[in-house]
Amino acid sequence: MQKVVQKAVSSFPSPKEFLVGTQPRKRLNQWLATGICGNDITSSCLYVSAIAVVFAGVLAPVVLILVCVVLYAYKKVYTEVVEALPLNGGTYNCLLNCTSKFAASVAACMTILSYVATAVISAKTAIEYLHHVVPSVQVIGATIFVLGVFAALAIIGINESAVVALVIFIFHMTTLTVFCIMGFVQIPADFHFFKANLGTLPAGDTLLISIFLGFSAALLGISGFESSANFVEEQDVGVFRKTLRNMLIAVLIFNPLTAIISLNLMPLAEIVSHKDHLLSEIAHQMGGNTFKMIIVFDAAAVLSGAVLTSFVGVTGLIQRMALDQCLPQFFLKQNRRGTCHRIIIAFFLLCSSILIITRGSLLSLAGVYTISFLGVMTLFGLGNILLKVRHRELKRTYRAPWGVILLAMAATSLGIVGNVIIDYNNFVYFLDYFVPTVMLVVLVYLRIPILKAILEVLNNLMVRFLVWRTMIIDRIVELNEQRVILFTRSGRLDRLFSAFQYIVKNESSRSVVLLHLYNSPEENDEESIKASLKAIQEIFPNLKVELIVRQGKFGPEMVDAVSQEFGVAKNNIFIGAPEEKHHFSIQDMGGVRVIF
Repeated sequence: MQKVVQKAVSSFPSPKEFLVGTQPRKRLNQWLATGICGNDITSSCLYVSAIAVVFAGVLAPVVLILVCVVLYAYKKVYTEVVEALPLNGGTYNCLLNCTSKFAASVAACMTILSYVATAVISAKTAIEYLHHVVPSVQVIGATIFVLGVFAALAIIGINESAVVALVIFIFHMTTLTVFCIMGFVQIPADFHFFKANLGTLPAGDTLLISIFLGFSAALLGISGFESSANFVEEQDVGVFRKTLRNMLIAVLIFNPLTAIISLNLMPLAEIVSHKDHLLSEIAHQMGGNTFKMIIVFDAAAVLSGAVLTSFVGVTGLIQRMALDQCLPQFFLKQNRRGTCHRIIIAFFLLCSSILIITRGSLLSLAGVYTISFLGVMTLFGLGNILLKVRHRELKRTYRAPWGVILLAMAATSLGIVGNVIIDYNNFVYFLDYFVPTVMLVVLVYLRIPILKAILEVLNNLMVRFLVWRTMIIDRIVELNEQRVILFTRSGRLDRLFSAFQYIVKNESSRSVVLLHLYNSPEENDEESIKASLKAIQEIFPNLKVELIVRQGKFGPEMVDAVSQEFGVAKNNIFIGAPEEKHHFSIQDMGGVRVIF
């Protein structure tokens, strides 16, 4: 058994590097990481201004600035949580360390759905732009081709695909800059279009409703902001905070500016009629067919770049979930380039199948998209609150103010309500995809009860097939005997009870190695721990606890040594929150879990 476990563990990629015998991965710098997540959020410039105008009219720039305020608040929220827990998984990782594994998995389902919707909508919209100027392009087939191309790039490796993303991002930023400069140059001196549009401004309650619905719809403009948190382990030290800053600056500059230019160059009714391709229409007005073609090419490129963001983000998330045994271990297989190709291929097939099933009608996915990513960001805010309350001692580089967190959560919660009001079918479509996704996680999460139920059926109906019965028994025993390691500083009963209660509720394993380290003999708390363990084993009689007391210093080196000695993956090593006095961070620990 020991050899089998050690062999399995050695094949699992840890968040920092592989457990045994491999070199650390090359990490992304500020601009490569920004290129990946920036394409997703800045692609919103192509459609969010028109959406804001449809609902808020001439107040669209105001609405878009309010959205940037929300984004600024979430920048603080994400900075505190991700720099305190710098591991892949985003909202899933945050809730995993603050609540239960099941709650974190349910939140992760929202993130996965958001990535599916992002990939399919972005790829299809990119092809629609090309189809608008080249009608011979077959939309469904070309969309699947785009998904396949970026799946191949993701399999090749994140550093190589990041270069492609950065090239697309730079071209997109350059194009938008030229668009804004040309737009301001051509604004009429008498502002007659804007004055006419201003005359349509509603009054009283209608004005407030327009602002609310416009704000809710315009929140689509911040989709993609959560992406960076899902591949933070691939980023160099200090890069994550810079990616958030860069995304915020891009959205703050270009989203309101494109709305202002639109309102000064077109009547409101004409903006609404061209809402599906507003920027290309304005580009045609400003620079003729040539500039329109440049905008169309830019739209196709940056929307395709958003597809890559989905592949990179979902790979980091599913890999982390599989390591934590929330999804099948099948997904952890890596190729020679160190990428989890099974995750990428499965995601490609899922996106392609949904595209074919919907026959290219993406109304349902749009509803999934909106509610999913707003739900993900709201839950991240909740995770920040839980982190403050439950892990006050955890070392962190920044602390988001309580008022900012509550403001951010309230804004995205209102956004969900507003989008349901705009079209209640959005919520129905969301449930159509969310429920089956959660069911898959539930099946994995409840695999031991399910195996026991199968065993009971086999006992009653298939007594002759003893081989199958033995295999299932062996599988249950194997899952129960798979060890976890718990580091403890002292014998405090309340802390040990909290830790063991977490293990019982969230882990299949019933074999715990309790490891106590002390620097000097007077710090040895062995007798106190033994006394507390007597009570613990009476409370949790099904647990098999092995107490190991050693003289040594707790830190990343000790975690590496213990992980290899006992053949336990770092994801199954549990610790208390590191304090400010420690010279290391959670990221240095390689994926250990903070549970008390």
